[in-house]
Amino acid sequence: MYNLHLSAEQLEIRETVRDFVAQEIKPIALKPDRLEAGERRFPPEILDKASQMGLRTLALSEELGGAGADNLTSCIVAEELAMGNVDVAFTLAETSTLAHVLFDQAMTPEQRARFLPRFLEDDRYHLAFADHEPDSDAGLGVNYHRPTVTEALVKTTAVRQGNGDWVVNGVKNFVANAPLARLIAVQVKTDPKASGTNGVSTLLVPGDAPGLALKEHDPASVWYHGTRGELVFKDCRVPAGNLLGAEGKSPLTGGAGAAGRGIPQFQALNLGVGRAAYEAALDYAKLRVQGGRPIIQHQAIGTLLAEIAIKLEVARNTVWQAAWASDHPDAYTDRSLADLPLETIARVFTSEIVHQVALDAAECFGAMGVMRDMPLQKYVRDALIFLHSSQSNSDAKLRIAEALTGYQRQSTA
Repeated sequence: MYNLHLSAEQLEIRETVRDFVAQEIKPIALKPDRLEAGERRFPPEILDKASQMGLRTLALSEELGGAGADNLTSCIVAEELAMGNVDVAFTLAETSTLAHVLFDQAMTPEQRARFLPRFLEDDRYHLAFADHEPDSDAGLGVNYHRPTVTEALVKTTAVRQGNGDWVVNGVKNFVANAPLARLIAVQVKTDPKASGTNGVSTLLVPGDAPGLALKEHDPASVWYHGTRGELVFKDCRVPAGNLLGAEGKSPLTGGAGAAGRGIPQFQALNLGVGRAAYEAALDYAKLRVQGGRPIIQHQAIGTLLAEIAIKLEVARNTVWQAAWASDHPDAYTDRSLADLPLETIARVFTSEIVHQVALDAAECFGAMGVMRDMPLQKYVRDALIFLHSSQSNSDAKLRIAEALTGYQRQSTA
């Protein structure tokens, strides 16, 4: 089983990030105007400082200039950052994870030589992965114990020209980090006759490529964390050397994440929101005096806070176990861990628990818990986004149920 005794390096990283959050992020995040749904963008200087601390390159290997953090460490950092502001945390987590996937695993030496120096030198060089398309319902939902229909998952096309370059046409929406990204990994269809995920390739597209236009989503009307946007490709030319992996076989399709065994970073961010709500309630309960004593000394509030603490500790153990398992896949092979999608389990449990934690924390504030210039209303909204965004918990539970019976999901066209 995984070791709960963090290394000296992990403890130092956690304390450093915790101090950064307390000194740099929270003073800005807790300003009343920042608590509104439409105020999602943080001053870029904060992301610059985080990058200079190594948080943008946290998961990138040491050989390539990063910190080489494992998945558990990345989840610890994600939780701490989300304690201060979940949007800042999501942006850094997205870039850090993609940096490891792209530079360490997917790029050729030639591609790495072209893109890596720019990434390391520029604190504002963020990464994005564009795979979602408007009106693309294929792959949504679960056909319980039936094959997944993947027809028309990717409609954006890339046509090879005589000189080997590609011309891309199509639209990608809800692309995380799109407004900040200097490099975007784009899923395209290079074989129009292929069905499902067959014939899907990945192209590395610079954020300033001719023929690429960005439309940033309105943060007040769309439920998401971080910053997102719509990418429109109109005769966008991409050099032949920017093809990632083999043509028609995207290296970013499937993998441990698709099987529910990837890094539970999304869940760690969710946990950070719950912790922020809990610590706000705990501090308030120690200060607010009613009946001649702090309300934390009243049984009702004390019990409520104790229940919140229990829920968060159990949720953290669930996330840490899934993170450790993603670092040690051999633990499934030798049956040290149950043959279950632990990342998916952590997602369901954490999203439901943190939503309840945020509501309970707001109860400690009484009527002040719903005031718009207080942080609790934001924590409740942030928790709801985790609960309802991306794959629904109903679908996730069906995937867990299939894992219980050993069902192997196949794709059909």
